[in-house]
Amino acid sequence: MTSPTTEIVVAGVGLTPVGEHWDQSLRQLSLRAIEAARSDAGGLRPEALYVANMLAPALSGQAHLGALIADFAGLRGIEAMAVDAAGASGGAALRQAWLAIASGQIESALVVGVEKITDKVGAAIQAAMAASSDADYESVQGITPAAQAALRMRRYLHETSAPADALGGFSVVAHANAVHNPNAMFRRAIDREDYRKAAAVSDPVSVMDAAPLADGAAAMILTRRDLVSRSDPRPPVAVVGSALTTTSLALHDQADLLTLDAAAESARRAYAQAGVGPDDIDLFELHDPFSIFAALGLEAAGFAEPRRGWTLGTDGAVSLTGRIPICTFGGSKARGEPGGATGVYQACEVVLQLEGRAGANQVPDARVGMAQCLGAMGATAATHIFTRISA
Repeated sequence: MTSPTTEIVVAGVGLTPVGEHWDQSLRQLSLRAIEAARSDAGGLRPEALYVANMLAPALSGQAHLGALIADFAGLRGIEAMAVDAAGASGGAALRQAWLAIASGQIESALVVGVEKITDKVGAAIQAAMAASSDADYESVQGITPAAQAALRMRRYLHETSAPADALGGFSVVAHANAVHNPNAMFRRAIDREDYRKAAAVSDPVSVMDAAPLADGAAAMILTRRDLVSRSDPRPPVAVVGSALTTTSLALHDQADLLTLDAAAESARRAYAQAGVGPDDIDLFELHDPFSIFAALGLEAAGFAEPRRGWTLGTDGAVSLTGRIPICTFGGSKARGEPGGATGVYQACEVVLQLEGRAGANQVPDARVGMAQCLGAMGATAATHIFTRISA
């Protein structure tokens, strides 16, 4: 697939803090992010709305989110729909917006990712999360996402002969970056000793390997470049690569337990579309619901050889000043994991970096950034590449 002739740029972004929002509903969180994004875009009114969510039917008892949120946001009458691809929902919704503009049918589109975890507590949340796995062969047996991640992590440590704390560097980096992110759930740095002492969730996965599920909403407006105000002082940021691919849903049906096939293929397609490669990427917002996915994600995207991704967490390569900075605002591990909204948070964070609005988290001279989110155990992967356009 070739790039569209229309240059598609980001007009505005909006983020809410990630955490426990007991006093706000799903629609209220969405509205906060939408209003922030529209303000950032100079009040632009989108022609279409794509809502990314994975848990509202199970946790909030609410489906039909497109109409609900469009109405509540004062956008009644526009095209609106919800997109569900589990943890990849945010990236999937962003791709739908990108495709809609590329088709020429609409000129501007709003993507909002929202998740309201705290509408339920305890086992209900785990049951809802497990629904993204294969219901007939996985979740019916009682296996949880943490247990599946533990199986993968155990095998990875065995095959690589890496030390038990090999993946700890990813958590340390994520927490260090979250310290200066006002939207992060855990704004406290940790060290290797904190990682080693952490209690087990599903051995060998500990609480320092697992991202906290949380509420949150993020929004982004895409449009044609010629429709963006010329008086906007920010450098334009274009979406130059967009790809979504899938592999088998059940983990046991995937060809290699330690290879994220969909992630590798979606990255390959996005690279080809953007005309770039791993060496051109200045930062990578990968999806880290568990630390094992940081290592596997780096390998899938071509930043490390297979079974060698863990070494990037030990040599400083993934820090803000390293060779390939990741999780620059804390990632899922420290910013928090807002389910289907994760991909929109990632995309917004990449844009803030490329616009030079990342504050203390700024990656020096960032010009090309990539975001990739995963559904379940990697059955779906959505990859987007953004480029800062020179004046």
